[in-house]
Amino acid sequence: MATKKNTAIAVPAPSENTQTSTVLFHHARRYTAGAILTLFALLLLLVYLSPFGYMGVTALKSNEQIISGSLLPASPQQFEYQGELYDVVNVPTENGIQQWALVEPGRTTSQFIDPANPSAGLIEWEGRWRGLERVSSLDLQWNNFAIAFERVKFPRMLFNTAAIAVIGVVGTLISCTLVAYGFARFPIPGKNVLFIILISTIILPRQVTLVPTYAFFAALGWTGTWLPLLIPHFFANAYNVFLLRQYFMTLPRELDEAAMIDGANPFQILLRVIIPQAYPVLVAVGLFHFVFAWNDYFEPLLYLINAPELQPISVGIQQFNDLYTREPALLQATSIMALVPPVILFLLSQKVFMRGVVVTGVDK
Repeated sequence: MATKKNTAIAVPAPSENTQTSTVLFHHARRYTAGAILTLFALLLLLVYLSPFGYMGVTALKSNEQIISGSLLPASPQQFEYQGELYDVVNVPTENGIQQWALVEPGRTTSQFIDPANPSAGLIEWEGRWRGLERVSSLDLQWNNFAIAFERVKFPRMLFNTAAIAVIGVVGTLISCTLVAYGFARFPIPGKNVLFIILISTIILPRQVTLVPTYAFFAALGWTGTWLPLLIPHFFANAYNVFLLRQYFMTLPRELDEAAMIDGANPFQILLRVIIPQAYPVLVAVGLFHFVFAWNDYFEPLLYLINAPELQPISVGIQQFNDLYTREPALLQATSIMALVPPVILFLLSQKVFMRGVVVTGVDK
């Protein structure tokens, strides 16, 4: 009987060059994907920031620069010769392009003066002067901000807006923290049902509650004051309560129990245990409300329409826009000045704002 012999086929091991090529290919594909993603993100960022770029450039232009359609705030360069101003243009010569001031234009021959050497006198040049390009230089109109600052009564409106926003932030943090602490830590009967009812108020349109709210405040005689813009924030709102409650629930209860053993009551636990660990969410809630109050336009207009001395900057800018529609540079300058304070506040608080989790140690 014949015996079958098992024959093994030897597979050659991959060479070092093949392994190197594979590694390089994977690295190249990963870097290419990263570069494409980065380029796409930069394009999105450019599109998003383009209105702000237009705002900043327009705020530094004069009306003449805006009418001329120049992309940058640039004005035609001029040179004074014998008591008169003449436009500087690019003149092609045998020595290259020269920047000369056009003194006497002619049909075929024109007279120029060299700003770098005016003592040399007039220079005769043959050609059509109408085809020459005017020389422009950057001319930033910083006085637009000073004019807008004065006309819009910016200091008073800035104070009004800051007062409304800051007092509202205090009321929001106090009321929402207390309500969220109750939902997160106390065994309230029907707590989940009450929380669902509270959260369901988020979907209510603002217009639904506008008329009864205004009638209520008008009956109290609060129209024409800041009270309708401040008092409601001392009674919490569903959105901020939801954010705070979800964060409080992530904090370990062992810390509460340890503080309770040391004799702390629930209010002391909130002040000494919960709040010190909840700085990120408190800063986020405060920043959200500050930006909301800073940008709010409809309610201040509704309640303060007859009290211009109490109006915030959102209402003041709109009235300024109605009065100075033919001066877009001043409008953009005013908008930038109103935008600066929230941006500065965010830059100062971004480290705490971006920190979503506070690392705490609990011994078990």
